[in-house]
Amino acid sequence: MTKPKSTVTQNTWDFLRKPMITPTGFREYDARWKYPDDINLPGITALGMGLGTQMHARGIEPVIAVGNDYRAYSLDIKNALMLGLMQAGIHVKDIGPAVSPMAYFSQFHLDAPAVAMVTASHNPNGWTGVKMGFERPLTHGPEEMDELRSIVLEGRTVARDGGKVERIDGVREAYIQDLVGDFKMTRKLRVVCATGNGTASAFAPEVLERIGVEVIPSHNELDYNFPHYNPNPEAMEMLHDMSSSVRDSGADLALGFDGDGDRCGVVDNEGEEIFADKVGVIMARDLSKLYPNSTFVADVKSTGLFASDPDLISLGAQADYWKTGHSHMKRRVKELGALAGFEKSGHYFLAEPVGRGYDCGMRVAVELCKLLDRNPDMTMADLRRALPQTWATPTMSPFCPDTEKYDVLERLVEKLVAMSENGQKIAGRAIKNIVTVNGARVILDNGAWGLVRASSNTPNLVVVCESPESDDEMRAIFADIDKVVQTEPSVGDYDQTI
Repeated sequence: MTKPKSTVTQNTWDFLRKPMITPTGFREYDARWKYPDDINLPGITALGMGLGTQMHARGIEPVIAVGNDYRAYSLDIKNALMLGLMQAGIHVKDIGPAVSPMAYFSQFHLDAPAVAMVTASHNPNGWTGVKMGFERPLTHGPEEMDELRSIVLEGRTVARDGGKVERIDGVREAYIQDLVGDFKMTRKLRVVCATGNGTASAFAPEVLERIGVEVIPSHNELDYNFPHYNPNPEAMEMLHDMSSSVRDSGADLALGFDGDGDRCGVVDNEGEEIFADKVGVIMARDLSKLYPNSTFVADVKSTGLFASDPDLISLGAQADYWKTGHSHMKRRVKELGALAGFEKSGHYFLAEPVGRGYDCGMRVAVELCKLLDRNPDMTMADLRRALPQTWATPTMSPFCPDTEKYDVLERLVEKLVAMSENGQKIAGRAIKNIVTVNGARVILDNGAWGLVRASSNTPNLVVVCESPESDDEMRAIFADIDKVVQTEPSVGDYDQTI
């Protein structure tokens, strides 16, 4: 196959025929582009041929489950992807519209060797992409993505006979049954179910109702125009809307889901927005009572409480801080045999015997309801207040071009490491150490910390800070970290700040 071009002018004859793929769309653990600005339909077909070629090269049985999220153009993208897979000689099992965890589930349910999910995840409309994997419950990491990128961009795809598409019905129903099982709530629970009109609208309300929860709907009608807000439970706009719904309805909590249903956001009965890493500590405390001496993986953006919380320590829990990103986290959870992994962004990776190891927002919702059922005298706010108090920023993302962000990050890490070596302070405190497994997590002498890393999915850096002492110290940490960030001229404005 000929090499795809990085640019082809739209509304031309060539745009209908020649594959166009911007190289930066191949990211650390999934593929994501603006459509049709950065990739066209022939480019998506080339991606499918590349994925099929990669399967053959790795000795993967040529069978793949494929799904798509609920966006205006996702079916077109999926059809173009399946065409490429068929051209590569792959038997495609089309599971239809899906959330990402339903696609991951289908690998188990259909005993499929591979999966590809067409989704832009939580990105706004205008984006598309593919999450893919071979070894369940894992998805492509940097090694697999680099290999796929080379196959596609160098035109090394191979056409083979034997490809076909088979429509598979019933996966949605099997997935919901897998989530629900035979569990029924024994306490009354009223839950705001917020889906932002995204794909989870077709799943989350039914899942909650089937376990005996009274659902208070919030934007549960499927509408790929996202008329209220982009479904992203890490964004304050969605969290604030969930908070208002709780206060207006007197609900016990709100659960919110992103555009492809693999993340979950939580607001408690007092309307307080609980960042996902703190929800993770609440869940880890509860799970540690059921499964003592468990290991929990947390991403580098997450609270330090996984390592310092006295309750977790008393239950023998072990904390492991690892790289941010769903593929990195799934892999680490499996590698360590951890019970669960938690990301500040709202990805939760609940492994056996609780879940299957992949990130599933609805699995988290069910498990939180079970947690509250096991603690009938506790509200979500009680569970939040029972944690040692810390003050943390939201995840903040200053603009930085995709083509520059990793070089910028490398220089920022060098500057922060130099500050530590020179005895400089952050927020008036000594730097205890710097974890550089994923950017730089600067840990201070009282356990406070500030993080700078590069976003794997968007043209941004990521900045997060936390203090166990005070809001003032948290803000001072951010101010000092931001001074270093602003030394790079290609860094732009933040999407949100404190």
